Amino acid sequence: MVHFVGAGPGDPELISLKAWKLLQKADLVIYTGSLINPAVLDYASPAARLINSAPLDLDTICAAMITAEREGQRVIRLHTGDPSIYGAIGEQMARLDEAGIDYEVVPGISSFTAAAASLKREYTVPEICQTVIITRMEGKTPVPEREKLRELASHRSSMAIFLSASMAVDVKAELLAHYPPQTPVAVVEKASWPEERAYRGILQDLDRIMQENNITRTALILAGDFLRANGRSRLYAEDFTHGCRSI
Repeated sequence: MVHFVGAGPGDPELISLKAWKLLQKADLVIYTGSLINPAVLDYASPAARLINSAPLDLDTICAAMITAEREGQRVIRLHTGDPSIYGAIGEQMARLDEAGIDYEVVPGISSFTAAAASLKREYTVPEICQTVIITRMEGKTPVPEREKLRELASHRSSMAIFLSASMAVDVKAELLAHYPPQTPVAVVEKASWPEERAYRGILQDLDRIMQENNITRTALILAGDFLRANGRSRLYAEDFTHGCRSI
């Protein structure tokens, strides 16, 4: 079996116990070297063969997994964050399906949750916002017309924008189509890493924040009233009853 494993956002302690156990038994670990904290690789078996997938194409990556699995090796495909979010695992799983090879996906902590933790904020603030939009600015990889950033901004929801740090001017312009200029924003670079940097401001200054701090990659852009607003959930209200509490 091939295991697609989430390595977490960067902090080597933010990895699941299941992922840690699999790494310790691995014969082959193919990891996204451009994004994963090298400290996570210390969990791998000393006998494991490590391959950095950053310079490789899909054919080469899948061929390595298929060959190793057919030789009876334990194969780990290690992705940053959670593999289900911009992990490009679908195309790899399709190749394994074609080859008749079984696989599983082990979830991980995403950088968008690590960023919220760093900022000590809750994306879903009662009576303020109950929806989180995870998206990206259109770049070399297109997005469907209905999912253009400007269209999504019309909801005025809490927003976590991936893979867009180098396009801050465009992100700002798209969001300003619906969000007020004073909307709070935050930029979190390398969330949970030792060298993490986080900056807060308002939407109209987003590109300036990025430029002044020389942030061009591996950073999340967050936008929405959740960054400054607090609400109160009915869950813990004195007069609220549910299956575990009665008045």
